[in-house]
Amino acid sequence: MKTIVSVSLGTSKRDKKEQVDMLGETFILERRGTDGDMKKFGELFRELDGKVDCLGVGGADVFLVVEDKKYAFREILNLIKPVTKTPVVDGGGLKHTLERETIKSLSASGDIDFTKSKVLLVSAVDRFGMAQALDQSGAKVVYGDFLFGIGLPIPVRSYKGVKTLGGILLPIITKLPFQWFYPTGEKQEKRTPKFPKYFEEADVICGDWHYIHKFMPDKLPGKVIITQTLRKADLEFLKQAGIKTAFTTTPVINGETFATNVMEGVVVAHLGKRPEEITAEEYMKVLQDLGWKPNRIDLNPA
Repeated sequence: MKTIVSVSLGTSKRDKKEQVDMLGETFILERRGTDGDMKKFGELFRELDGKVDCLGVGGADVFLVVEDKKYAFREILNLIKPVTKTPVVDGGGLKHTLERETIKSLSASGDIDFTKSKVLLVSAVDRFGMAQALDQSGAKVVYGDFLFGIGLPIPVRSYKGVKTLGGILLPIITKLPFQWFYPTGEKQEKRTPKFPKYFEEADVICGDWHYIHKFMPDKLPGKVIITQTLRKADLEFLKQAGIKTAFTTTPVINGETFATNVMEGVVVAHLGKRPEEITAEEYMKVLQDLGWKPNRIDLNPA
């Protein structure tokens, strides 16, 4: 039996623990929220080091990525540095592979014709694989990094723009407090809709669920959502908002999906390698063995 624990800066109200059989093994998958408490977050990583098979960074990113350049959030990196025995993942390995393949798969299956779609990706530097795939899909994309990450009314309309601005700003942003840029703890449950016209203009809204939930308008009839993790309460919220269809990128386990960092932890524990040793091809091979494909949830079908 292998154990993967996601230590999250998010609310403890979303905690869960499941035992699942897959890939010929039994896994315990657990999420532990720290309600935005940075000290408790760091203490849990130190406490669990060497006691589980893989640790996940939840409710936070260790790295933001633009092309081949990675920028570490100094605050988060310092909190997990003491972990020396257990591999630590933040979902980046799957964001580069699974989320890229999600866009390609939805296009190939005909679920979404991106060439005829207007797309809002709420943050490109957080979902770099998805951003690159959308850029190549033929969609008209608005990248919302300035809109929702910094709060500036600047829509970025090309991935080239993301690369240019990211190279300038990310070395600065990643040295500042993480909570300035991403909702943690109870803030994940508080909605502050922002720049609604970019949601309303889009046919498809993609990216991190907490960003989408926090900033989207109350009503978005007929829209499509592509994100990583949706709980039953999230699905009810989207249904009430009028969302037509939601696609989740991570596999469904006992009726719900776990976060990207948890599923990356499964891959790492299964392969028995350090995350930095695993290639994109190896990630995809394990996903294929799992029978992975984007999970479609019709909420308000026509």
